[in-house]
Amino acid sequence: HRLLAKNVGKRKAQIAAIRRSCGDLVLNVDSDTILEADVVTKLASKMRDQEIGAAMGQLVASNRSQTWLTSLIDMEYWLACNEERAAQARFGAVMCCCGPCAMYRRSALTLLLDQYETQFFRGKPSDFGEDRHLTILMLKAGFRTEYVPDAIAATVVPDRLRPYLRQQLRWARSTFRDTFLALRLLPELDGYLTLDVIGQNLGPLLLALSSLAAMAQVAVGDSMPWLTGLTIATMTLVR
Repeated sequence: HRLLAKNVGKRKAQIAAIRRSCGDLVLNVDSDTILEADVVTKLASKMRDQEIGAAMGQLVASNRSQTWLTSLIDMEYWLACNEERAAQARFGAVMCCCGPCAMYRRSALTLLLDQYETQFFRGKPSDFGEDRHLTILMLKAGFRTEYVPDAIAATVVPDRLRPYLRQQLRWARSTFRDTFLALRLLPELDGYLTLDVIGQNLGPLLLALSSLAAMAQVAVGDSMPWLTGLTIATMTLVR
């Protein structure tokens, strides 16, 4: 049975499904996601704590052996889940519960649906970056968000560079936009999370500036851009 007569986008589809749901927990998955058999059990076990509003599983690329790019993205997912999200979860505040595999407390969702449905940025409706925005709303409402590393879900990732870059640009826009909402939360969270949010937004800018400086140094002189290399290496270690 179809809830909506036509494709109206992910956010409106989520809202329609949540309003029709009746259980205590809501599982969000993408259409191309393959869940391991025990994913629901493991996420639901974590959600027994009533202070937790959302929990995400570990993502892997189901097509990781397809191209060199899918292999790199699979590695990127591992780092994002088992370093970034795992570190954030130590402080009870995963900053983005990824859409391919995330479980939410329905009672918490119903409190946030109006805010989630009517999001504006600079006075204009904004409906991209659903996962991060919904996670930030959960944290803003006082709930914890968690990461469950043994709840594994496989999802299809881009196998060509152009779609991958479009995806990354879309994610970067939502990260930048929702940082303004997250700034109000940071004083209430651990100091590590403040540094992490700053790094997520300034890191790409510093990387771009360092790369441009390196190319300029090579173009106008014969010296090697050691400072740029050191900057990039330091950013990699910090991440």
